[in-house]
Amino acid sequence: MFLRLYKKLVRASGPFLNLYLQRRLKKGKEDGERINERRGIPSIQRPSGTLIWVHAASVGESQSALVLIDALNNKLGKENISFLVTSVTVTSATLMGRRLPNNAIHQYSPVDHPDWIRRFLDHWQPDAAFWIESELWPNTLKFLKKRHIPSALVNARLSEKSFKRWKAISGETQSMLSVFDVVLTQTKQHKKWFDELGIHTSIVTDNLKFSASPLPYNENELKSLKKKVGNRPIWVYASTHKGEEELAVETHEALLEVFPDLLTIIVPRHPDRREEILENLKDTDLKIALRSRNNSLNKNTQIYIADTLGELGIFYKLTEIAIIGRTFSDDGGGGHNPIEAALLDCATLSGPNYQNQQDLTDQMVKANAIKIVEKKSDLPKVVSELLKDDIQRQKLMKDGKEFAQKKAGVIERVLHEIEPLLLKINKPYLTGKEV
Repeated sequence: MFLRLYKKLVRASGPFLNLYLQRRLKKGKEDGERINERRGIPSIQRPSGTLIWVHAASVGESQSALVLIDALNNKLGKENISFLVTSVTVTSATLMGRRLPNNAIHQYSPVDHPDWIRRFLDHWQPDAAFWIESELWPNTLKFLKKRHIPSALVNARLSEKSFKRWKAISGETQSMLSVFDVVLTQTKQHKKWFDELGIHTSIVTDNLKFSASPLPYNENELKSLKKKVGNRPIWVYASTHKGEEELAVETHEALLEVFPDLLTIIVPRHPDRREEILENLKDTDLKIALRSRNNSLNKNTQIYIADTLGELGIFYKLTEIAIIGRTFSDDGGGGHNPIEAALLDCATLSGPNYQNQQDLTDQMVKANAIKIVEKKSDLPKVVSELLKDDIQRQKLMKDGKEFAQKKAGVIERVLHEIEPLLLKINKPYLTGKEV
């Protein structure tokens, strides 16, 4: 009943969805030159031959998508396959544009309107679909099922709130999720939830983020930055959200007496927040420089805001101490991937609000691969201790990297479980008029 009502409402909501997209465009959340892709209108031709559709909602999922695509290229050979990668956010599209291999193309994901999804599938005709997404879109899944497209939900997870919502209509949820030949979950808890929703093809494969290659960085730019920094004490607050830039500045100010030449680097998760960040930091007397404005990083710079995309790897390599963003943020947190910092030799810290990375971070805590800072007021003390104590800092760096490297085999388990789907992709594409 609920899904039937949803589908009827969405079918009738075309004008409202167009208005929704225009409002997002005004807020900078859509790409004006490519907004028609959100309506299922392609901007480029379909490549010939086998095409695998990989859907990843935003930046975090897109990074996992890159791991999967690289592995499939190695397994199947680039000459035999092409990839269509879809995502929702402008930031993820920028990341994909920089890092996708030459046999992959990016399009924005169409909104879940039946006409827009049909138009999208008629053009792209994917031979298989791999979803790396925590949200479930009923119309899209329905069409995948009707067209008999082999599909898998990879790196699957559900928030407790989403689980309870889908559990309330478990019969309809089971029917919707039956499109997936297999559901590969991040944790045992996620498998339990999918099992309770009636999905008995769920398998725990762990988190694909474990298999991610180290973030890329430009060696020449790194050398240039190291020369500018010299021997100054330095730390980075990575992937910050609202409220965390202020915390970084407060921490810097608290450490000045002990480390008068301290350099704090802030890497916002969303660089387009730069004006908001500057406004929030206007009362500080610290000398701030913005990377996007080519403000020089020099001996007088105290707060360096790296408000650019795709350069986080440089700043992880530049420092030996990193705290992961969205673990002290005003929105209640959730956390970002701490493996990225550990792989690039950082002593990795996290605030207490890492619920979106719960299993991953809990495993790292048990392995002494990350340190949890329980309160904002504790951050200056923890950073100070790591700056002073070479042995403690280097042990945290070493344990973090060893943990990350031991977990790198996740992708092999994923490939093993999706191999039956890969054997189906030569099956003729089935079209049909969905209703």
